[in-house]
Amino acid sequence: MQTVKMYTTAVCPYCIRAKQILKARGVDAIEEVRVDMQPGERMKMMQITGRRTVPQIFIGDTHVGGCDDLMALDRQGALVPLLHGSA
Repeated sequence: MQTVKMYTTAVCPYCIRAKQILKARGVDAIEEVRVDMQPGERMKMMQITGRRTVPQIFIGDTHVGGCDDLMALDRQGALVPLLHGSA
């Protein structure tokens, strides 16, 4: 299973939904970077992704994007292979 890193905030409903989807697909550990508690991390996230919104999700070295991007990947059947490193 690939590592999953997610930039989040405490009250973001999209972050919560993304975590639910990932856990339903077998992810048991998500490295959460709370940009609401660590403002410098938001700047780092924006430099890496070019985006301001959370969540921003990385699976292995792949930037998936936000919750809508994750859901689209799942609908296409590409999420599980990416999680298992066979995409």
